[in-house]
Amino acid sequence: MTVLRSEWLKIHSVRSYRLAIAVAFGGILLGLGLAQMAAEMYESASPAQQARASLAELEEVVLMVPQLSLGILGVLVMTSEYTTGLIRTSLTVVPRRWPMLAGKAAVVGVIGLVTGPAVVFGTHVTCRWVIGDRFSGLYQTAFADKLPLLVALSLTVPAFALLGLGMGAILRSAAGAIALLVGLLYVIPMIVDKFPSPWSEWLGSVMFGALPRQISGDLTTPGVYGTSLPPPVAAGLLACYAVLPVLAGAWLLRRRDA
Repeated sequence: MTVLRSEWLKIHSVRSYRLAIAVAFGGILLGLGLAQMAAEMYESASPAQQARASLAELEEVVLMVPQLSLGILGVLVMTSEYTTGLIRTSLTVVPRRWPMLAGKAAVVGVIGLVTGPAVVFGTHVTCRWVIGDRFSGLYQTAFADKLPLLVALSLTVPAFALLGLGMGAILRSAAGAIALLVGLLYVIPMIVDKFPSPWSEWLGSVMFGALPRQISGDLTTPGVYGTSLPPPVAAGLLACYAVLPVLAGAWLLRRRDA
């Protein structure tokens, strides 16, 4: 508990923590703005255009905001200690290195578990209110039917935060780890989508962004991702994205000098 309290105080005292949380919750405002824009465009369209109009689910569109914000926070939680030299003090106080990283992982994971559902569910409720019955009743689906997807989307936020923490521990470079996170979310899926079949489908299915819909079984929305994984495998892969980098960082932390 002492380690957890210490890590919480260290994270809570830095400016990047407040900024990351503020940007993450800004995803709700982004969703609200997109929903209002879409509703206005729908109302100005002709009946024939309205009948053909479609809209992506906006909580999935804005999900990258809390994902990337918490992922960067995870990176900075680790790399800032190397930048400032505080890592030597931390390891002096906690000589066994894995408890220190485990404490960071616990705190970052809890922050993600709170932030992720708040942003995802907040965006969904906001969009249901603004969009109404427009776009063929996209947001008229029963809330219980959307709950599995919303939960899966929410869980990607703490998973990405832990991925960022692990990458920070492995690379010790904020720039390198953040570039890797951005590439994983934005660049690599677009590259994989250009691969010939069946490689594009298989590789697209294991991309981070493909996992929520495969976990929930909601595969109705087309995109650059594949859909070949059953829900248990997709859930296990999401856990691997979160856990394996942290374990690799812990192993490297034990083997090399601070």
